[in-house]
Amino acid sequence: MKKSQKSTPKLGSSKIKVKSLFLINDDYNSFEHVVDCLTAICDQDPIQAEQCALLTHYKGSCEIVIGEIADLEPVKDDLALYGLNVEIL
Repeated sequence: MKKSQKSTPKLGSSKIKVKSLFLINDDYNSFEHVVDCLTAICDQDPIQAEQCALLTHYKGSCEIVIGEIADLEPVKDDLALYGLNVEIL
């Protein structure tokens, strides 16, 4: 009995580029304000938002959201409206 070869489907090259939205440290926003913004706008739970705020404070930045640029732009704009320093990389 001859074994059949398993074929794997060939996936086309995806044009979708996944990017990250980073929170950048600043000297004027309080931890409470940053946590409130991350929970309200990014749907993070309070513990996750607090960890992101602490990482940003000590490391200089923290990845807060990943996705396509079209999905990240509105989140970036909303966070910027509330005074947070954010950047898509």
